[in-house]
Amino acid sequence: MPTEQTDDPRNRSGRPEPHSDQLEHPGLTEQMTEEPDHGEQSYRGNARLVGKRALITGGDSGIGRAVALAFAREGADVAINYLPEEVTDARRTAELIESAGRRAVRHPGDITSESTCQQLVDDVIDQLGGIDILVNNAAHQMAQPGGIKDISSEQFDRVMKTNLYAMFWLCKMVVPQMAPGSVIINTASVQAVAPSAQLLDYATTKAGIHNFTRGLAAELADRGIRVNGVAPGPIWTPLIPATMPPSQAEQHGESTPLRRPGQPAEVAPVYVFFASTDSSYITGEMLGVTGGTPVS
Repeated sequence: MPTEQTDDPRNRSGRPEPHSDQLEHPGLTEQMTEEPDHGEQSYRGNARLVGKRALITGGDSGIGRAVALAFAREGADVAINYLPEEVTDARRTAELIESAGRRAVRHPGDITSESTCQQLVDDVIDQLGGIDILVNNAAHQMAQPGGIKDISSEQFDRVMKTNLYAMFWLCKMVVPQMAPGSVIINTASVQAVAPSAQLLDYATTKAGIHNFTRGLAAELADRGIRVNGVAPGPIWTPLIPATMPPSQAEQHGESTPLRRPGQPAEVAPVYVFFASTDSSYITGEMLGVTGGTPVS
C-alpha cells in the first residue's frame, strides 16, 4: 500500500532543499547539490514500446534522461542528442538505457545548425534502422531579471534556433521515413500560456511549439502519424540552477497549486503514454504536467 507521503501529491517526489547552487550553463546533473529523480529506482516498464526506435533531443539529463530511461524500460532502443559539453550526463543516460537491455546511441551536436540536425537523423537511422518516435525536447533558456532590455540578439537567436528551428528541421527530416503508427512528441511549457517576464524569449518559442504541434498533427493524421505535446511546469533539472539566479532557483515551483517543483520522473510517463498505443486516438493534444497550473 502507498504510504501517506508518496500518496500525497504535495510531497510525492520530495522537495529539493533550499541551496545556493549556481551552475555554469548548460549545467550537469552531478554538479547539483540535490540531483533530480529520473525514475532510476521507481519506473517499471510494461513492454509498451517493444521494437520501437526513439530519438530524443536533450536526452542527456532532466526530462530527457527520464524519458530515455522510461522508453528503454518499455522496450525501445533509444538515441539521445546533447551538447558536447554534456558528455558526462549523456554517458550516464546511455548506461541506464543499456541496463534495461536496449541499444543506446549517443550523438553529440549543437542542433542550432541544420546540417547537424541532418547528420543526427542520418546517423540514427543508420544505427537503429529507422525512427518510430521523435521527441523534440532540447531547449535553451536564460532568465533575464531585467526583462526585454537585457535579452541580446545573440540570446534571442539561440533560443529561437534551439527551441523552434531545430524542431522544424528534425520533423521535416524525419517525417518522410516514418511509417503509420509513428509518433512525434514536442516539449512545450506552461510558459506558453503563462509567460514569465524574465523568460520572454523562451516563452515565445514555447507558444510557437503549441501551434506547431497542433498544425503538424492535422497535416500528418492522414498518414497515420500522431503529433502531441507535453507542457511541463517547473521541473527540477540542471537547467534551473544553470539559468536562474540562486534566489529564484530556490523558489522554483512554489507558485504552483501543489507548492513544489516536479521531478523528471513525474513527467516521463506522459511521454510513454503519447508514444504508445494507449493514446492511439489522441493527436494534436497538449498535456500539462504543471503542479496544477492550467495550460489551456
